[in-house]
Amino acid sequence: MSLPTVDWETSGTEGLRERKKRLLRRRLTDTATAMFLERGFDAVRVAEIAAACDVSEKTVFNYFPSKEALILDRPEATMAALRDGLAGTGRTPVEAVLEILAGELDALLSWLETQPDRAGASARIQAFTELVRSTPALRAHHRDMTEQLEAVAAEVLAARTGRAADDPRCQIAATALLGLWRVQSTALRRSLDGERSPDQVRRAVTADVRSAARLIDTGLAEFAAGAR
Repeated sequence: MSLPTVDWETSGTEGLRERKKRLLRRRLTDTATAMFLERGFDAVRVAEIAAACDVSEKTVFNYFPSKEALILDRPEATMAALRDGLAGTGRTPVEAVLEILAGELDALLSWLETQPDRAGASARIQAFTELVRSTPALRAHHRDMTEQLEAVAAEVLAARTGRAADDPRCQIAATALLGLWRVQSTALRRSLDGERSPDQVRRAVTADVRSAARLIDTGLAEFAAGAR
């Protein structure tokens, strides 16, 4: 998912062409986000975003498959992290997901720490979250992304335990694990009040996520052992 001005994809080995593509992608999503926050998602046309970035509408869709993806994007990164994390047998599924969530939280709060106006930056994040929550098309897109991630998690858990991917135990386990993203999002909304420091936000959010994780850890313990 994208947030204004957060650069999730830097690489020390990228070439000039890759760098230009990454910067244009970032400019498109930052411009779209700013316009959506100012006028509302439904009031902004993709053609306007393209014009503001001095590119064609076709170019926008070359980078993003839909208007919604302009600000809710990159599920592939989370999918890859889920596949790698859940496949490893050296830790429980819950531990793997907690590591992914901690990385995402650190990325966001590292960005927040660099902002001269942290209260204003926190307010922008809150406005972004509210935009998604209040826009039916964005809510639906977010649900679709979550369902894709749940399917990936169920598939990996099934392979890990020797079950079928449609086994109800794999499906409920996947749903529970993906629910931790919602817990983190809710905790962020509550903690980003413009007064707490990034470290205070990190501690509060992490405490909430770990508390929720403890509730499901016992039920998922059998996955760590690969029980059938």
